[in-house]
Amino acid sequence: MKILVLNCGSSSIKYQVFNMEDETVLAKGAVERIGIEGSFVEHEVVQQDKKTKIEGEISSHQIGVEKVLDILQDEEYGIMQDIKEIKAVGHRVAHGGESFPHSTLLDYEDLAEIEDLSRLAPLHNPHNAAGIRTIWDLLPDMPQVGVFDTSFHQSMPKEAYIYPIPYEFYENMGIRRYGFHGTSHKYVAEQAAQKMGQPLEDLKIITAHLGNGASMAAIDGGVSVDTTMGFTPLEGLVMGTRCGDIDPSIIPFLQKKMEINAQEVEEILNKESGLLGISGISYDARDIEQAAAEGNERAQLAVDISCYRLKKFIGAYSTVMGRVDAIVFTAGIGEKSHIVRGGALAGLDFWGVKIDPEKNERGGEFVDIAAEDSKVRIFIIPTNEELVIARDTNELVKNGEEPGKNDNDNSVLRDYKKTS
Repeated sequence: MKILVLNCGSSSIKYQVFNMEDETVLAKGAVERIGIEGSFVEHEVVQQDKKTKIEGEISSHQIGVEKVLDILQDEEYGIMQDIKEIKAVGHRVAHGGESFPHSTLLDYEDLAEIEDLSRLAPLHNPHNAAGIRTIWDLLPDMPQVGVFDTSFHQSMPKEAYIYPIPYEFYENMGIRRYGFHGTSHKYVAEQAAQKMGQPLEDLKIITAHLGNGASMAAIDGGVSVDTTMGFTPLEGLVMGTRCGDIDPSIIPFLQKKMEINAQEVEEILNKESGLLGISGISYDARDIEQAAAEGNERAQLAVDISCYRLKKFIGAYSTVMGRVDAIVFTAGIGEKSHIVRGGALAGLDFWGVKIDPEKNERGGEFVDIAAEDSKVRIFIIPTNEELVIARDTNELVKNGEEPGKNDNDNSVLRDYKKTS
């Protein structure tokens, strides 16, 4: 079975086509600069190592998806003669609220719910929904599956996801911790268990997805019991341009002192803070580490604060779960920065966490960088969210899952939508 995976962003569409018989990637690429001057499609036929770039105006996501379907059938760069060889489309959807605790074979009611959840994820869900609607416009009978960043964390207990604010804010508006990067956290935890040769159900694992956006998760027996991101992806760790945890009173303080509104403060916290805000030079960890090595004190401070936050959450999650069997680093910074990995784990020998400095500096794909006598395994594992989406899509379609069935009839957000 061929599965198309789509990840629709604000001005881009990333895609991959999988042959689910052996889970190989047949083709992949990206539509970039949608609605912006200089639009283009980059496409690769993976098995043949053939690449092409097609430039031209792409004014909407619908046109972008049409371009993807066209190139998949292209005489020279295509991988199929008829688009009907694709049996289902899986979509990365940022926010599922409480309505989608699992990946779901979608119907039009689900699409309306995803669009409604745009009030919780205005930067992401509208574009995710646009991709789903476009596929049905072009291919009305195509089965589509939504795989939600938030679903994996729906297993958190109430003490982990309820905020200490008036409870009716949760009941009436759905304000709670949701968490994100769930597909990535799930995948690397499963991979760590396989590497260790132990059932995932028997393990307690801390996963760190560290990219421009960053989050950690405490995974107990394969189940997320806590995560650093919250109601939005702004909470938690220091990120490229996001501040992570701060005192909420800073927001009205800035409004008053700078004579700006809440939206302008939110813009600062999301796009001008984090590594960029501290260092003053860049949001890219590579630039900051280079500047720190050259003696830039603010760049070094950005690295130190980032590592400190990581270490603090490692300690918190080890306490929550009672023990830790493995710590996993993934995504761009997690996989490539030995400085961040080393800084986050420095001084944890008393707890049985011992990193091998030479293995850590060498790095590599899917390696254990723990010292031989470490009680906790420490892995670098490249994430593969697209494969998770393809697997979930394949499973739901093959099993004949009923569209719209998401096993959650008591959703706070569904009730809220009906009354608001």
